[in-house]
Amino acid sequence: MKVIFTKDIKGKGKRGEVKNVSEGYARNYLFPNNLAQEASNSNLKELEKKKASDEKKAQQELEEAQKQKQQLEETTVEIGAKAGKAGRLFGAVSTKQITEALKQKGFTVDKRKIDLKDPIRTLGVTKVGIKIHPQVVATVDIHVKAQD
Repeated sequence: MKVIFTKDIKGKGKRGEVKNVSEGYARNYLFPNNLAQEASNSNLKELEKKKASDEKKAQQELEEAQKQKQQLEETTVEIGAKAGKAGRLFGAVSTKQITEALKQKGFTVDKRKIDLKDPIRTLGVTKVGIKIHPQVVATVDIHVKAQD
């Protein structure tokens, strides 16, 4: 019997897949637990429409992420920190401080999306990657300057 999975089932199929399963498995387990629905013509057409709208939505999100990337790369974020004479910071600049500085510039970025391997510990400009979208990574200049 052909079914359309409505949820991921380990070892059987992923959400939106159309597969053949035994009739007893479908009628006794999948259908009562709302894990799948029968692959009738109307359900298949509905699935195709849903896939098309999902692709369109994903394309729009990608375009928006690319616009945001361009805007982010044009900005330089300035962060003040206490530093010693040799240009070494007392402490470090963390992703939280970068997020707050970006928020002041009008960008909302989750601190977990900032690709900072080690906290910034020196004065000057550092390039930091920000994952906006799974396919889009923006590189932002973080300018750390001495604070009085």
